[in-house]
Amino acid sequence: MKDKMTERWSTYESFHVVLGDKKVADIVITNHAKVRWADRVESEKTGFDDIADFLWQCLKQGRIEPYYRNEQDVYLIDDDLVFVAEFATLDKETDLMGNPLHKMIVVTFLGRMSETIELRDLKSYYSWLRHSRRMTLIKNSRKRK
Repeated sequence: MKDKMTERWSTYESFHVVLGDKKVADIVITNHAKVRWADRVESEKTGFDDIADFLWQCLKQGRIEPYYRNEQDVYLIDDDLVFVAEFATLDKETDLMGNPLHKMIVVTFLGRMSETIELRDLKSYYSWLRHSRRMTLIKNSRKRK
């Protein structure tokens, strides 16, 4: 998504957007995130470019914010869509002041809070998931014996 040409000759879009303490210059969508996007968010525009373009527009418009104030990996779009992202520093890329630029690696989309009420409190949601998986594993191990 970086270095996208504009209409004028020899000019480029501003190639980074500030998100918290990170300067995002590139967006990478993992295969898992693409599958989750198709399952939980939208079934029509499911290409890597479609998802990255949507996220880039949300970044530029300031619609992305951290889910928790102290955590840096779970984010909200429009107070509804929850996704997990990691950040990596881009090699040999800096802003005009020499500060490093980052690429946002979208790991997964958890879904919309308006559709999945459990996402309103992620800590209890994750503990419930761990408990349900543990109970499934215990039941399956009993069947094997």
